[in-house]
Amino acid sequence: MKLTARNTHRDLAYFFVGLIIAFSISGIFLNHRQSWHPRRYTVSTEGISVAAPLIKDSVTDAYISRFTREKNIQDDLRRFQVNDQQVRISYVTHDVEIDLATGQGKIITYRITPLLGQMTQLHQDTSKWWIYYSDAFGVAMFIIALTGMFIEKGQNSFRSRGWWLALLGMVFPLIFLILLS
Repeated sequence: MKLTARNTHRDLAYFFVGLIIAFSISGIFLNHRQSWHPRRYTVSTEGISVAAPLIKDSVTDAYISRFTREKNIQDDLRRFQVNDQQVRISYVTHDVEIDLATGQGKIITYRITPLLGQMTQLHQDTSKWWIYYSDAFGVAMFIIALTGMFIEKGQNSFRSRGWWLALLGMVFPLIFLILLS
């Protein structure tokens, strides 16, 4: 096989096509995780009640630990928050909301959406080996972009018309960065 821009572009793209597809799909889902998060879909919602009224200052680490044992929640605590009206407790696969005045609340149990949940984890994983693979993927994406600029010849080449499309493609995200910051 001859080492050309076309061959390099094609073979790297073939090698990484699975990851490109997984990143594309999971990236779209992560963009919309406020309305539907593939790592957390609701399996069940259970109504609960605790002694009311619940005093805001009494909700401490010790209270949360006791509550977790009493409700038999077999999960790791992520955080809890208390405001004037309610307590929110977040576990890895459960969320709890309790009204301070009435003591009424609910426990929501979540599961990972099969396949989509695992694909979104690719964006968030920080294991050493995955970081090395992701770095190789990043370099490959750079090479794919670079070699893609030299595949086409003539009036549709990068030099003739591709450069201004590439420029627009770089400016467009910069506009969003400026407007959103």
